[in-house]
Amino acid sequence: MDRITGKSFVTRSEVIAKNGMAATAQPLATEVAIDVLKKGGSAVDAAIAANATLGLMEPVNCGIGGDLFAIVWDAKTQKLCGINGSGRSPNGISYEQMKAELTKLGLKEIPKFGMLSISVPGTVDGWFELHNRFGKLPIQEDLAPAVQYAIEGFPVTEYIAYLWQRNLPVRAQEPGAFLQTYTINGAAPKKGDVFKNLDLANTYRIIAEKGRDAFYNGSVADKIDAFFRANGGYLRKEDLGSHHSDWVDLLSTKYRGYDVYELPPNTQGGTVLEMLNILEGYDLKSMGFGKPDTLHVMIEAKRLAFENRAKMYADPAFYPPPMARLLSKDYAGERRKLIDMKTAALHCDAGDAKLAQGDTTYLCVADKEGNMVSLIQSNFRGMGSGVVVPGLGFGFQDRGELFSMDPAHPNVYAPGKRPFHTIIPGFVMKDGKPWLAFGVMGGDMQPMGHVQILTNLIDFGMNLQEAGDAARWQHEGSSAPTGGTMTDGGWVNFESGYPYETIRELMKRGHHVRFDLGGYGGYQAIMLDDRQGVYYGASESRKDGCAIGY
Repeated sequence: MDRITGKSFVTRSEVIAKNGMAATAQPLATEVAIDVLKKGGSAVDAAIAANATLGLMEPVNCGIGGDLFAIVWDAKTQKLCGINGSGRSPNGISYEQMKAELTKLGLKEIPKFGMLSISVPGTVDGWFELHNRFGKLPIQEDLAPAVQYAIEGFPVTEYIAYLWQRNLPVRAQEPGAFLQTYTINGAAPKKGDVFKNLDLANTYRIIAEKGRDAFYNGSVADKIDAFFRANGGYLRKEDLGSHHSDWVDLLSTKYRGYDVYELPPNTQGGTVLEMLNILEGYDLKSMGFGKPDTLHVMIEAKRLAFENRAKMYADPAFYPPPMARLLSKDYAGERRKLIDMKTAALHCDAGDAKLAQGDTTYLCVADKEGNMVSLIQSNFRGMGSGVVVPGLGFGFQDRGELFSMDPAHPNVYAPGKRPFHTIIPGFVMKDGKPWLAFGVMGGDMQPMGHVQILTNLIDFGMNLQEAGDAARWQHEGSSAPTGGTMTDGGWVNFESGYPYETIRELMKRGHHVRFDLGGYGGYQAIMLDDRQGVYYGASESRKDGCAIGY
C-alpha cells in the first residue's frame, strides 16, 4: 500500500508532460521518440523512429520482418484512423501443396519455425503509409537514430537479454544467417553487452534513401527472392511487390460512456469489445477489484468471446465475420445469460452470428499538436521463423503458423491470404475527444489485458500507472482459430497479489487454477487530460520500458 496515495500496486508515478509523450518497451527507443518530437516531428514520425529502434534493440519481439497495426488520432481532421499493415501468405503455394509439405515433415499443422510459417512482412509498407499521411520530417530523419545505434551498438537490457538467450537455441538450425546476425562470438548477448547490427543499418539506409519500393520491389526484394528459391522457401519478389497495407474502418463499442476502438479482423480486436459488452451488465465497481464475483464474470466473458474468435475471425477478404451482430448490445445480453455465477463453464459454444506464446512490441506517442499514435508490431513467436537472409540483418515472422489446416474453417490456409492476428493496438475516446492510446502485448493475453486495463481505469478508478501495475490474470485453453476445442474449461493463471481466499472461492466454482510468474503481457499507455492540457504516460513495470514526456 502506497503511504501517500493510499492505493495498492503502484511501482512508480505516472509521467506528466505538456508538449509530448512517448512510451515504449525499451528506454533508449522512448528517448529516440522524444528526440524526434523535439526536432519538430509528428507523433507518427516519432513512432516510426521508435519502432525502427526497437527492431534493432528488441529483435526478440519485433522487426521489419514482421507486421504492424496502428490507430492514429489526427488532430487536424479530428478523426481516428486505423491501418492494417499485415502481410499475406505466398501466392506460390496452394493449400494442397502446403498439406503435402506438412505431410513430408510428419505434421498436420503449419510449424512454429522455418520457411512454411513465413508470410509477407508488412511493417515497412505500414511505416510509409503512416508517414505519407501524417509524417512531417523526411523518412531519413526518422530512421537515422536506429541506423546510428545499429552501427555504434547499444547495451542490451536485462529482460531482452533473457528472452534473447531463450530464443536462440530453437532457431539455430534454420537456413540463413540467424546466428551470425544475432550472436556475439556465437553466443546470445547478455545484460550490458554492446550489440551491433551492421547489416540492419545498411537495410535501413537503403529503405531511407530509396523508399518502400527498395524493400518490396528493389534490391532487398531481390535478395529475399534469391535466398528463398535457393533454400526451399516460397516467398517471392512478386509476393512482396503485390503487398499493400489497408486503411480500415475501426470497430467500437461504448462502455460506461467511453468509446473503445479496436481494429477489425484479421485481428482479434473484436474480442475486447465483446467482453466489454458482456461486462457492462455487471456493477464491477461495487463488486470490487480482484474479488471472486468480479474475476468470475471476467473469466466467463473471456471464454464466451474467445469461442466466437475461434470460429469466426479470419481475413475478411475470404470470410467476412458477422461483426455487427457480434458487437451488438442485444447479442451481449444473450451471451451474458449463459454465465452461471456459481459455476465455471467447462465448454462454450460460439454464438450464432497456440496463440498464448506470441511476442510483440507496443508503443504509443503523442505530440504537441494533439496527434496520438497507438502502434503494435510483431514477429509473432519471439524472434520469428528463425530465417534470416544473409546481409539483411533481420528475421522473418512466423505468423503463418496461425492459419488453420481445417478446410472448413474460415481461417484455413490459402495463398495470398492474411492469417489470423493476435496483435491489437487500443484507443479510447471520451465525449468525442481522444482520451487513451494503450496496448498490452502478448498473444492471447492481449484482449484480456485490454479489458483488465480498461476496467481498472473506468470501473475501479486507478490511475494510468496503477492500472498497469495491478495484478493480472490470464485464462488459457480456449478454442483457437488454428483448431482445437475447449472441453474442460481451460485454466486460469494468476499473478501474485490475489489473496488465497479469492483463489479458493474460484476453485470452488470450478475454475482450474495455476500460477505463473510470466506471460501477463506488456503495457504502455498515454492519456490526454484535455481540461488541464497535459499528457499522462505509463509503462509496464514487468519489463524494461519507460514513458518519457517533455
